Amino acid sequence: MKRDRNVESTTNRSRGEIIFYSAAALIALVGLTEATYLTVLFLNGETAVCGGSADCFKVLGSSYAKVGGIPVAGLGALAYFSVFTFAIFAAFDYRQARKFFSWAVITMFAVTLWLLFVQAFRLHAFCRYCLFSAALVFLLMGLVVARPPSIQRSSNS
Repeated sequence: MKRDRNVESTTNRSRGEIIFYSAAALIALVGLTEATYLTVLFLNGETAVCGGSADCFKVLGSSYAKVGGIPVAGLGALAYFSVFTFAIFAAFDYRQARKFFSWAVITMFAVTLWLLFVQAFRLHAFCRYCLFSAALVFLLMGLVVARPPSIQRSSNS
């Protein structure tokens, strides 16, 4: 029996998209967990413990740690939740979710670069939680940039 090549390539592409967006969703879920933890600590008036490092307290207690009284970690949790949601919808072939996913990650990447600049050149201190979150955002951005061509083409539709 002869197989139809078009059906097979569509199935493979679809599986690749599901794996791609599932990996992104998993990374976003880890980030959501961390950002939620830091937000809860902030709302309870507690400070994150970073293995005896005073830098976490310096960063998380600074004026840069909140925007209009809202903790930056809370905004991060919202961003991670958005990326998680868009990735799940994109895995189920919602085309608009692919665009929103990319734009959300690009926005998170830009904000992360700003926050790394603040830690390095304004506060002269680094928070381990913040660096972990930055690494997650860099991973997400790497996924967006290194997306297979079939996924890039379908997200531009």
